This record gives sequence, structure tokens and C-alpha cells, in this order.
Amino acid sequence: MSVLSLLPLRHLRHLLVLVLLSLPLALSPLEARELAAPPESMVEVEVATVGMSGVAGMPVVLLREPGAREVIPIYIGVTEARAILRALAGERAPRPMTHELLGDVLGGVEVTLTRVYVDALTESTFLGMLELTLPGRDAPVHIDSRPSDAIALALTAGASIHVAPEVLEAARQIEYQGFDDQVVVALGITVTPLDEDLREALGLPGRAGVLVSGVSGAAAEAGLSPGALLLEVNGETPETPLRFLELVRDTPRDAPARLRVWQEGEDIEVELSTEVPAPVPRRRGPELEA
Repeated sequence: MSVLSLLPLRHLRHLLVLVLLSLPLALSPLEARELAAPPESMVEVEVATVGMSGVAGMPVVLLREPGAREVIPIYIGVTEARAILRALAGERAPRPMTHELLGDVLGGVEVTLTRVYVDALTESTFLGMLELTLPGRDAPVHIDSRPSDAIALALTAGASIHVAPEVLEAARQIEYQGFDDQVVVALGITVTPLDEDLREALGLPGRAGVLVSGVSGAAAEAGLSPGALLLEVNGETPETPLRFLELVRDTPRDAPARLRVWQEGEDIEVELSTEVPAPVPRRRGPELEA
């Protein structure tokens, strides 16, 4: 039995907070890294889905940038790609995976992951940073991170994601392809492909579209709910989740996205801002008891 296992949980929580507080002090000047761009200059993005780069064949996370009406790819690892897709789908492994575990630890010790940054590109390597708010400390703590880990953790914890303009410009040069058979998120709406078995099980009409499997933020406030059939975006039918993302991306600047859905036996129309919706935790584990 370890000494830590003998500590009351409230004492263990305080110990973990002290460890996090000491991290910036423990780093030597050579190891520490400051943000490569001012936070106010970075662009907030929405994680849409995962794809594959066209040249290198590496996984990429696809980030929706409303201001430029673009979808930006950033290289990630295979493990992180799976973690991101799992978070977007609201799924959780039977036992916590690494990013889920870290998110649970941060929540358990009352440390908040407020933002993650993708702030630099050095020698073809994207650089990321975590921004943590700790009890008893006014200034946030920044921890160097791989962007893929940071983004996966942001989805788990409900943190916003911000990318430096220079990184966005470089990432636009990456060729990528998406997949038509996996989950996509845009405007706070999660959509998935719809096959005939699922259509019959949900009692949906035989019309083209994609299945709404989750909603949050303004989409939920507008009355959309899981199980709806998304029929149109700006007058066009999204026959695949990826096409839904493309139609949202192509919404005219400063105009809302116009959606038509079949829900509870009738067609309804809603208009949603294309701005990045407020982040929400994709899945939280059980809270630690004091």
C-alpha cells in the first residue's frame, strides 16, 4: 500500500493542486515555452471531425473557422484521432482512456482547463499549449502540449480552442480528405450517417438527410433534439455528415445558417449563427467525493 493511498481525498486534492502550481517554477528557462502569439490575436475554432491528409496519409483534425469560411486540417496521431472521434460522438471507453482520465483528474482537483492554443508551427511540427485556472492563483498557468493531446482534452473538459493566424495560414496548404461515414459536428449539432435499419428503428421518413445525434448551445435552445432528420442547410440537402460540414462552411459571411429538419412528425426551420458555439464537456466522469 502506498503512502498516497492513506491520505484523505481532500488532502490528496490539495497535494495535486500544489504539484500543478509548482510546474511553472520547476521548468528551467531552456524547458519553459511561452505562447508564440498573443492570445487576443488567435482565432477560435470548432472541432468538426477527423480526416486524412492527402499526401502524407496521416490523420488530421478538421477545425471549422467561421470568419474565413474554411475548414482547416492539423496533423494529429492515430490514438488522438480515435480519442477526438470518441469525444465528438459522446462516447466513453469502459475504462477511462488517457485524455478522459486527465480531464477527470483536473475536475476532481478543481482545476479548470479554460483554453487550449495551437500557437506555432516549427519545422513542420504544430505546437500547442494548455491554459489552466488553479484555485488560489490569479494568473492562468500555461503548459506546453502537443496540439492533438490538447484538442482531445479540450473536448473532454469543455475548453475553447484557439489557433494563431500564422498557423491557420500554413495549415490551409495541407490537402485532406474527409470520410462520409463518421460523426461530424458544426454549429453545436452532431450528425451521423443514416442507414435504412436506423431509419426504420427511429421511425424517420424516407427522405434524404443526416441524423441529428446530439445538440448543444443555440441549437438546443432553438428546439432541435437528437433523433431529428436534418433535411437542408441553406436550401441544399446534406446527404452525408461531411456534406453538412461543407454547407455550413459555405454559409455567406455575416448570415445565419438556415436549417430545415424533420422532427416529431413535422418539418421545422431554424436559423443559427455560424460563430463557434460555447464549448461544453463532451463527457464527464463521476465527480470525486470529498
